[in-house]
Amino acid sequence: MVSSCSSTKTKSMKKARAVALLGLIILVGCVSANTEDADRKRGPCDEIYVVGEGESLHTISDKCGDPFILQRNPHINDSDDVFPGLVIHIISSSTDRL
Repeated sequence: MVSSCSSTKTKSMKKARAVALLGLIILVGCVSANTEDADRKRGPCDEIYVVGEGESLHTISDKCGDPFILQRNPHINDSDDVFPGLVIHIISSSTDRL
């Protein structure tokens, strides 16, 4: 009779571990999805942006959602005066209300 009780406890413990593991997997999945949603809402650009190879103010403006890059960066004299490594100030239009 002792072995029957011990076997039942072992099965119960295995089920409890399986349920706990399943809950942990679901929790990690939810946290990961929320983090990805927050990244999408924040946008692809930081406030300080370093121009990459082949980028123009137009492509950066489209990518970052900032139509006023030239006005916010007085060190850029001409929209064609952009080169890789240039540091510019970006404010996403979704967070900025001029």
